[in-house]
Amino acid sequence: MSLMRKTPADRMYQALFYFTLTALAFSTLYPFIYFLAISFNDGRDALKGGIYFFPRMFSTENYMRAFEYPFILDSFIVTITRTISVTIASVFLTALMAYALTIRTLPFRKQLLFFFYFTTLFSGGLIPTFILYRQTKIFNTFWVLFLPFLFNFWHTLIMRAYFNGIPASLSESARIDGASELRIFLWIIIPLALPVIATISLYNGVGAWNDWFTGAFFVSSNQLRPAATRLQQIIAEASFESAQIVSGANTQNVNEALQSTRLTGATPESLRMAFIIITITPIICVYPFLQKYFVKGVMVGSIKE
Repeated sequence: MSLMRKTPADRMYQALFYFTLTALAFSTLYPFIYFLAISFNDGRDALKGGIYFFPRMFSTENYMRAFEYPFILDSFIVTITRTISVTIASVFLTALMAYALTIRTLPFRKQLLFFFYFTTLFSGGLIPTFILYRQTKIFNTFWVLFLPFLFNFWHTLIMRAYFNGIPASLSESARIDGASELRIFLWIIIPLALPVIATISLYNGVGAWNDWFTGAFFVSSNQLRPAATRLQQIIAEASFESAQIVSGANTQNVNEALQSTRLTGATPESLRMAFIIITITPIICVYPFLQKYFVKGVMVGSIKE
């Protein structure tokens, strides 16, 4: 049996398809290349422009200056602790809930599903949330970075759909042998659900790592603010300083900023790029290890056997 020969139209379609994918991949990757080039370039030289792919004057001073910012190390410690604790606790509790909702004999199972779904449709808003955190005494504590992120009903539905795809005969055989529901969950369900667990772990980890809103509005202590909040503040300050240098609205501040620029090779723009690279690097390093599970996990419910 001979293979079908491709027509000129097929070759043109395939070339257009690969060109489109390459263009999309490049447009997604290029911002990171640009940020990396600027962050490793001398800040004063970067002001001249013309840097697109590689540093013109290689320098690590931007990163040295970045770690000299007040409380920057504290913010990374808080972020790492928060990301790990939130990911582990949230995935475990979400998996427990999803497994419980797959048990057909669970009392009021449909009512519970409707209750959790209905409550996700509404939000109290910023002010009621602030009042709630103050009254529960978690405002300006580590708990405000931890407790609100333990439950996500969408993640529960994803896990529940995956658990429903596991043959029920495995659990029934274990029950006949005298295994408890907790033992079935830990020794049968969890090992078979690694793809969806890795997917939900990635969602939770990225969400906790990149969340700046909670630290900006519900944390007033500098030692407790996460790295994403600190990055947002530094970017705002860098943008303000850059605008001052360009517009010359305040002569004294402009002179101070220019003097700082002359004494060092770092500028507000180059420092901003360095902070962005520092913040996104851990997530980029973790993603390849979860990619094989992630691809399987995101296809939950798309294929029925």
